[in-house]
Amino acid sequence: MPGLIVGDQHDDLTSAVQQIILSSSESDYLDQLIPLLRNAHTQTKVTPLINALNHVSADREAEIERICNTNHQEFISSVQQLQSVREGTVTLTSEIMQLSRSIEASTEKLAEQKKALVDSRGVRQNIDDATQALKDCLEVLRLANQVHDLLGKKNHYAALRALDELQNVHLREVTRYKIAEVIERSVPATQALIAEAVMTDLNTWLYRIRETSQFLGEVAFYHTEMRRARQKRRAEGDAHLGTAKLNSPVELVADEAEEFDILNNDEVQVDFSPLFECLHIHDALGQMDKFRADYAATRRRQKDLLVPQTLNLLDEEANALSSLLEGIAGFAIIEKATMAKTEDFRAQTDVDELWDSMCQSAITLISSALHTITNDEALLRIKGVIALFIQTMDSWNYSVAALDALLLTVFAKYSSLLQTRFSDDFAEIVSTDDYMPMPINNADEYTRVLSVSFYSPPPDEETGLEPKPEDLEYPCILPFSQMYPLVCIDIRNFMNQIYLFSDDYASLRHASIIDTTLQSMLDDLLVTNVIRSLLDRLRSQYPGQIVQILTNLDHFEAACAEIEDLLLSARSAPTGGPLSLRATPAFTDAKEAAEKRIFELVNSKIDDLIETAEYDWLSSYAPQQVSLYMQELTRYLSNIMSSVLLGLPYTIKDMIYYTALQHIAENLLALPLDPAIPRISSEAARAYVMDVGHLVSFVEGLEAADRPEVLLEGLAELREVVDLIGCAARGEGEVFFDQRVVAEGRFGKVDKLKGAELLEKVEGRREVGGGGGAVGAGGSSALGLATAGPGTAGGVGIEDGHGKKAGTTLGDFRDRLGQFGRRG
Repeated sequence: MPGLIVGDQHDDLTSAVQQIILSSSESDYLDQLIPLLRNAHTQTKVTPLINALNHVSADREAEIERICNTNHQEFISSVQQLQSVREGTVTLTSEIMQLSRSIEASTEKLAEQKKALVDSRGVRQNIDDATQALKDCLEVLRLANQVHDLLGKKNHYAALRALDELQNVHLREVTRYKIAEVIERSVPATQALIAEAVMTDLNTWLYRIRETSQFLGEVAFYHTEMRRARQKRRAEGDAHLGTAKLNSPVELVADEAEEFDILNNDEVQVDFSPLFECLHIHDALGQMDKFRADYAATRRRQKDLLVPQTLNLLDEEANALSSLLEGIAGFAIIEKATMAKTEDFRAQTDVDELWDSMCQSAITLISSALHTITNDEALLRIKGVIALFIQTMDSWNYSVAALDALLLTVFAKYSSLLQTRFSDDFAEIVSTDDYMPMPINNADEYTRVLSVSFYSPPPDEETGLEPKPEDLEYPCILPFSQMYPLVCIDIRNFMNQIYLFSDDYASLRHASIIDTTLQSMLDDLLVTNVIRSLLDRLRSQYPGQIVQILTNLDHFEAACAEIEDLLLSARSAPTGGPLSLRATPAFTDAKEAAEKRIFELVNSKIDDLIETAEYDWLSSYAPQQVSLYMQELTRYLSNIMSSVLLGLPYTIKDMIYYTALQHIAENLLALPLDPAIPRISSEAARAYVMDVGHLVSFVEGLEAADRPEVLLEGLAELREVVDLIGCAARGEGEVFFDQRVVAEGRFGKVDKLKGAELLEKVEGRREVGGGGGAVGAGGSSALGLATAGPGTAGGVGIEDGHGKKAGTTLGDFRDRLGQFGRRG
């Protein structure tokens, strides 16, 4: 096999040499020869190449010799040429060898240099790679350190952005290095550090916000008060704006020029940057749900810390309540502002739940402490704070329905305290009154009394106008007692203090309730504390006191109409109909009770006086003067008219006097009709007629202002009965049955049976003697009446002109009365 391989190589070299020799030009020859020499030198084939050249040369010589043998001359020439060629070949071979050695030496040097170059390039690349890797690692480390530096500077969002850039950009460039893995593992921990740091700052912010909430609420309350004042000034300047309430569209538009940022002003500044930073960071970390839940839980805990366990409402300035409501207001304003400044962070339901919880806690505290309040002024202060709180929070669109209900609870307590206090005042006024007409000493006092009383003095008789205070003579007397103006003052004060409760926000929401409560309580005060107290005093036995009570009741009844008008004009809510106090008919009924009581006292006195009448109905003595009881009776009537009843209105006074005269008439009529009196002598009849005449004369002699013509109507029946008695005493009793007289109405008011009975009693005593004027043995009188002698069979007899007695019993008169009735 080795020999075969060597032979093949020789043949290849020989073929190559022959191919070179056959080149068409010298340049082709050299171009082919030089690579062959280089390959032979490189592959250590120089000797085979020489052998191949020798072999080719021998072949050429053999061919030349053959050719020469054919053509010697040409051969010789060819040999010479060949010799020349051979010499050239030898020379060339020498040069080739030299060149080969030179090329070999150059090639070795070049290879060494190339190797050195390649080695240097590798080192340089390694250096460059190491340098770049180092730079990349240093950049990663710088960014990692920058994250912690930013954390130290509390620039949390920038730190998170740097960490995100480090993780998503720079770490990708050094993933093949161990440092990338180390830093990659530290990224979650760094993110947790950032989240913890930003939450620490947020908790600090939340703590500061909680501490600032009360002051923020105080500023909000002050701003609401300023809005109230501006709206009040606008309402005073423009009546159309007077109906616009706080937080109404009209008020909001009118107040637009007064811009005021509750969260950023000279007094308080609330910076939401920590919250925004926390939101951005947790959003970037993909932890928004967790952060939202944690924030909501923190706010709930802060809400619980905001509401105390107990509340003291006894502070004169209501500082504890103000602090509580200011804190709640500030807390709720922060919640609304957070909702407005963020998106999908605070749910409306969560904010409403916090608000409702705070309101309910505050309402529970206030309601449970209300029982400790016994001063209505303290309740007014409490109401003022609550109303200010409601109006402030209403401007932030919070639901205030529960607080409205709390205001009603406070109002119920307030009105109850007022009712108790004014009930005591009314009771004291009624119990300490002197029940005498009220004296006025000067014009100033007169003006003050009229200014507070529901009273208009009667007009002057000459001018028809209300008299001026300076024109009156002092001291003067007003008809009512001092209790009336005092009660009027209390009524006005009570109304004013009730409406003090509704002077701001309360009048908007609960005007109708307040109006209704005021009317009901005013009715209760008047009915329970005035009317009933006065009715209790009607048990008095002093007519003067009863008359003064009646006078007061009359003025109270008249005052009710003015009170109704005052209530109607003061109402905040429009009403659909007129207003009517229950006290008005109650005063009317009380007046009737007082009138009845006066009737009872007057009639009782009349009864006592009339009971003292000592008529001797069978007397034969004709008195020369009016009976003592009648003098006392008319003197009593004169006294009550001039003193006791003087202050009463004419209508009431006339009615009392008229009723008293009716009662007198009934009692006087009952005297001769007493069944115990069978007969009446003419002298007794004359005395009776004289007494009644004195009474009638007394009435007729009254002043025109007392309207005697009206009062005489109450004595009409009595006067006709006395007329009939007089006729009977004169023996003219038949006139009672005269149709013509009846038609004239002379005895129209006399009861027929009573008239017949009286005729029998009086006529039964008349005896007719000779000449019509003789007096029988039984005695006589100037009227020709005589007592009956024995033998009249217990009846009443009248002797005719012949001395015969005709029995005219009561039954005869009743028969005649029946016939009279049939004739009529």
